[in-house]
Amino acid sequence: MSNPNAVTFDITCMVRDTCLCLHLQRAARATARRFDAAFRPLDLTNGQFSLLMSLNRPDPANMRGVANLLAMDRTTLTAALKPLERRGLVVVTVDPNDRRGRLLTLTPGGRRLLAKATPIWQREHAAVDALLGEPGPDRLRADLRTLS
Repeated sequence: MSNPNAVTFDITCMVRDTCLCLHLQRAARATARRFDAAFRPLDLTNGQFSLLMSLNRPDPANMRGVANLLAMDRTTLTAALKPLERRGLVVVTVDPNDRRGRLLTLTPGGRRLLAKATPIWQREHAAVDALLGEPGPDRLRADLRTLS
């Protein structure tokens, strides 16, 4: 007698082959590993690069705005900032307009590291874009923005 609650192997294969979430996770992990390897000589991860780049602005950024941009909660952002603060790449200060808030500023050392990392990002990004062909990169970015 068959079990109506059983998930067949055919369904498992269908999920494996069609699940957008699975394919996005796999692509994200592979891309993250690629950029992590490229940034390794600078003792930087791809996530740290994105965080530093999000702070590359004329005025200090607030936690909420950076967390929204990077699609992370503030607790995760706070944890991600700690090693960058210890390295002297980022300064976190109290927001004078809202004592509960924090402002994030890229230090001169953070700007120097970002200047070294940017050509690496450009090279790797061009290689990934080339893998996608035309109009792959632009279409993929548009589709990902739709999903986010």
